[in-house]
Amino acid sequence: MSAFAPVTIGIVSISDRASRGVYQDQGLPALQDWLARALQNPIRFEPRLIADEQALISRTLVELADDAGCALVLTTGGTGPAPRDVTPEATLAVADREMPGFGEQMRQISLRFVPTAILSRQVAVIRGQCLIINLPGQPKAIAETLEGLKDAAGQTLTPGIFAAVPYCIDLIGGPYLQTHEAVCQAFRPKSAQRPPRAAT
Repeated sequence: MSAFAPVTIGIVSISDRASRGVYQDQGLPALQDWLARALQNPIRFEPRLIADEQALISRTLVELADDAGCALVLTTGGTGPAPRDVTPEATLAVADREMPGFGEQMRQISLRFVPTAILSRQVAVIRGQCLIINLPGQPKAIAETLEGLKDAAGQTLTPGIFAAVPYCIDLIGGPYLQTHEAVCQAFRPKSAQRPPRAAT
C-alpha cells in the first residue's frame, strides 16, 4: 500500500478532428505522462476524448466530478477565440465557484513565449469537491503551465499552476496530494502539511 492516498483524476482532450480519428490525440498522453511524473500518489485516470461541443463537454465534466469521483479534472483544447472553442463556456456552466488565479497565471507563463497567449481563455472552477482546470492544447504548453519555468540550474523562474493544486484540493475536501519536488514543488502552509502515512 502506498504511503499516499490514491486519487482519481479526469483528463479530457477536446478536439473535433482527434475525436473523429483524423489525427492522433496528443493531449491525453501529455496529461497522463506529466501527472504520473509529478505525483507520488497512486492515480486512477479517467480519460475522455471528445468533440468541441459545449453540451457534451459540460456533461463530461459533470460525469467526472459527480459520478466518477474525480478530485481533479484537467482539460486540454478548445480555449481560444475561434467559434468552435467553447471549453471555457462549458466549464463555467457547471461551476459552483470560479478560481480566476489559475487562468491568470497560465497566461503569464505562456506570454513568456508568445504574445498570442492573451488570446487564451482558460478558466478553472470548483464543482463540489472537484477542481476543474482548462489547460492549453499543445503538450509543450501543458507541461510549461503545470510545471512552471526554470533556469539552467533548475531554479524556479515562474511558478507553474500545479504548485497550488494540492492545497486547493485540501481546502475543498479532497485527498492529500504529494508531488515529486524535482518536477513540481507544491506549496502548503506549515499548518496544512502532513507526514506520509505508514505504508503496509
